[in-house]
Amino acid sequence: MIRGRRAWATAIAVLTVAGVAPTGAYAAPAPPEIPGATATAQPGDALPPGWRIAGEKGRNHLEWRAPEPVPMGDARVEFRANGELVGVPEPQDDGRTFRLPMDEVRTADLGDLAVEAAGRRLDEAPDAGASRRAEPAAPKLPPKLPAGTVDPGKPGKYATTTGEYSLASVKLPGFPAPVEMRGVVVAPKKAPGKRPVALFLHGRHATCYVPGKDGEASGDWPCAKGSKPIPSHRGYLRDQKLLASQGYVTVSISANGINGQDWNAEDGGAQARSSLIRNHLGRWADWAAKPSSAPAAVRKGPKTDLSKVLLVGHSRGGEGVNRAVMDSLYKPPAAQDGYRSKARWNIRGTVHIGPTIFGQNPVPDVPSLTILPGCDGDVSDLQGQVFTDGTRGVSRGKALHSSVYMIGANHNYFNTEWTPGQAQAPADDDFWHDPEARDPLCSPGAAGRLSANQQHKAGATYIAAAARLFVGGDDRVRQLVDGTGRRAPSADPARVLTHAVGGNRGAAFLPDDPQGSPKVSGARLCDAVAPGRTACMGEKDPGSSPHFASWRAEHEAGRRAVALDWKKPGTIARVTPKKPVSVKGAKSLALRVAVPANTSGTRFDVHVKDAKGKRAKLGSVKVDGLPGTDRTTSYWAQELRLPLTAATRAKLNLAKIASLELTPKSSSGKAWLMDAWSWKPGTPAVKAAGLARVDIGTLTVKEGDSGFRTYQVPVRTTGKNAGAVRLYVDDPETGKSTSRLVKVGPGTAGIKVTVKVEGNKRYGWDKIHGVAVKAVRGTVVGADAGGVLAENDDPMPKVSIEPVAADVTEGAPLTWRISLSEKADVEIWTVAQLLPVPDGRPELSTADVDQEWLSQLVDRVPNPAIPLSKVEYGTLWTTVEAGQKSADLTVPTIRDQLKEPAEYVRFQLSDSDDKPLGPPFEGTVRDTP
Repeated sequence: MIRGRRAWATAIAVLTVAGVAPTGAYAAPAPPEIPGATATAQPGDALPPGWRIAGEKGRNHLEWRAPEPVPMGDARVEFRANGELVGVPEPQDDGRTFRLPMDEVRTADLGDLAVEAAGRRLDEAPDAGASRRAEPAAPKLPPKLPAGTVDPGKPGKYATTTGEYSLASVKLPGFPAPVEMRGVVVAPKKAPGKRPVALFLHGRHATCYVPGKDGEASGDWPCAKGSKPIPSHRGYLRDQKLLASQGYVTVSISANGINGQDWNAEDGGAQARSSLIRNHLGRWADWAAKPSSAPAAVRKGPKTDLSKVLLVGHSRGGEGVNRAVMDSLYKPPAAQDGYRSKARWNIRGTVHIGPTIFGQNPVPDVPSLTILPGCDGDVSDLQGQVFTDGTRGVSRGKALHSSVYMIGANHNYFNTEWTPGQAQAPADDDFWHDPEARDPLCSPGAAGRLSANQQHKAGATYIAAAARLFVGGDDRVRQLVDGTGRRAPSADPARVLTHAVGGNRGAAFLPDDPQGSPKVSGARLCDAVAPGRTACMGEKDPGSSPHFASWRAEHEAGRRAVALDWKKPGTIARVTPKKPVSVKGAKSLALRVAVPANTSGTRFDVHVKDAKGKRAKLGSVKVDGLPGTDRTTSYWAQELRLPLTAATRAKLNLAKIASLELTPKSSSGKAWLMDAWSWKPGTPAVKAAGLARVDIGTLTVKEGDSGFRTYQVPVRTTGKNAGAVRLYVDDPETGKSTSRLVKVGPGTAGIKVTVKVEGNKRYGWDKIHGVAVKAVRGTVVGADAGGVLAENDDPMPKVSIEPVAADVTEGAPLTWRISLSEKADVEIWTVAQLLPVPDGRPELSTADVDQEWLSQLVDRVPNPAIPLSKVEYGTLWTTVEAGQKSADLTVPTIRDQLKEPAEYVRFQLSDSDDKPLGPPFEGTVRDTP
């Protein structure tokens, strides 16, 4: 589960001739799995186009090269095989090449290789859109909602002032180069008293560019000579000016130094971003205490009130502000933290714009608003939904967590420095537009697609809404963000839908209730993330849902929904929690229900039943699917509210509601019930609970030469109160995980995972015993993954190559024996490159060898025949199986009726740069006497 090196992975160890030090792998196509210890592969075994095995600095890599540059974005680029995570590759300087060290491969089977980012394929074949040549009709947009009573997008009464500061860079743990301390300040003029603070953090984007050279940008840090830092932190000036006009002191900080170094961070840089944010807030606290010490850009504005802070994060910046809130309330491990001082501020709320949340570890007791862009082409799985869903049942449930689904918005246009035509550096539209197969919703110019200015204005409006609600305490704004169904006119023409959990919601019907799963009849209690039939959405569902964004484990226990699938009306879906719930004092029952995209008229009757069997119909609801296509994530739950007046009239015991019933009235359909809550208006005061904090560490050990050694996974648990987490433990041999609930904190046994490491004198890969955790009740999780990494400490065996049958008559196989000096615990693969035969001697051709064997070297058998050295994939791979000492490299020849002279074939072992390793070797095939 951690991105460490894994010994159990069946990977490719390319060796050299005996006596030659191994210097790398070979730059040639190779089969991911060889069925036997022979170079004879089956058709289709070769790596897909764009893939190869490459070497650099003595390490072997699985490499994928894109046909054109892949823009640096916030979603994590992942290699996958058969749907499972292989690893997170390192991007190369050309922007097209991604490399994963073979000793970091996580799966034993490299079949069906794919490159994904947030669930989106990056390596689709060029004709992948062929099935979409006929452009479908534009999806229908939802109707415009009634306007709310207030509009937070309207500018305030204050003029504004803008300035910038640059301080000494800071050193953050795990990052070799220092990170800049730069911020652009926009503040109100002549605002009385101390003013609240809003801090913005941009996401992961290219870091440097060469002025005047269109398209030349990089992820370097520090920037190379002749290039300049991309000013991503200046991309929110419009949002800052809106807030400043309303009385907020705003600062947007630069994080290029993190973006240029975070590719290998297990948490994607979340802890580093938190450290950077808190370093800035620490300086602002110093300046508040001693105003004369502040930079000029800060002194131009009013005094600040750091008891009222709003954090705004875009993309990976969203995950960064979440971790900053966590670290401000619950101190992180000192070794991981780049800010050691006490928090001298109070964060009242956060805004996450198209965010990542790789750790799926939201802070439950600080209000949040998450903008989900409907046309996001970067974080396209809209995993930020977890900032809402992931807080349920974890703490007191009083903090409001809102999701704002913005139809027609992409990822980049919330930042003007990421917007073409507005940015100083190269910028693009992140939505994956195919000119030959336009997306009817999200391609540029589509009816539902927002322009850059429309999108930015809508984003600014909802940032201001969060500030006014979370910091300013104006409850009138709540109806714009909590599923009430009101709009902010300043966001027009954007169609925006919202739902929420927390706030004044009370007892709930939770499919994934930590106190125990409910009983479900007439529907299916499904798993949000699972490989098989228990999954909430399967391959037959033509879309995806932000509610089911994947995490680390292939199968997540305890994360569920209720799936309804009916062929005729009237089938009652009943949800019965373990204990009756109380809706006493509530005004309504609020359900969050998702239906397939572009559907219309899905209707339900909704009933409740109390503990004595009294039943009441609360009413009927109708829900239409969001507009969506096969390139959007549109199965998103909408909030449906039904007054409880009917239950009161029927004299149900509202303190003991035993079950919830949904009865479909439509002829057929599908739906997913995420949860149902008692609801009443208002925004309660929020105070963070004393939650236990859990951080998983990584212990690195040497495997040793003999015997077993027992180690314990390092786990840090702090806090005065006990809680519970779900613990996932990897099997290092299979890569599968098992899970269990574990109580942590005072008075509990806590997390104790011990692993046995076996020592030996055989070469193998490093082995990671991975562990991951998720908060369940009364906890927060910082570092969510770690384990024990047992490093191989044995040298790679030497290889010798000797002829077995290197001079044969046609029809007999040419054979060489590949031998190891010692047995190994992993497969050892060798590679031989076909070379032209020198001195004008006849060369073995494609007509002289077994045609099935030839199929691994060519897509089509050449006609007429060509020399073997000229075939498309002129590379032969041989596997020495784990525990074996030798294997044969075989070239099967065929007998023909032609009178021919002796023919030759020549091979060369070479590295990824085509440098020879040892002398070439040859085989001779003679005519049958």
